[in-house]
Amino acid sequence: MNIEYRREDISATEFTEILLSSGLAERRPVDDLERLQRMLEGASLIITAREASEGRLVGVARSLTDWAYACYLSDLAVHKDYQSRGIGTKLIALTREAAGEESMCLLVASPDAAAFYRRIGMPGTDRAFLFPRAR
Repeated sequence: MNIEYRREDISATEFTEILLSSGLAERRPVDDLERLQRMLEGASLIITAREASEGRLVGVARSLTDWAYACYLSDLAVHKDYQSRGIGTKLIALTREAAGEESMCLLVASPDAAAFYRRIGMPGTDRAFLFPRAR
């Protein structure tokens, strides 16, 4: 499996597909393409994970950031067939790198995802997690 990561815009249709295939759809407005499009347009940073051979979208991290203080990782979605292969962890690492060392990275986790964030070393409360700024 060869995964390519890149910063790129995606369509609302592709976003819907990854939300559905990841299990995140139950908490996102997947039946409203116009709203999903606005969510994508309002994002400061989108990092994708694609199957290199087919270009198939298998993961996405969508964030809002000011590039100086805070980066809110709003959506982290990885296709269920590709979960537990380090893709989500890599998407988070690339998000943090892009946001810069002055920015904390924070998110609100679903109850079933909290263990994942703890496992990768992201401190927080039961449902709110953050990486403190380096300076």
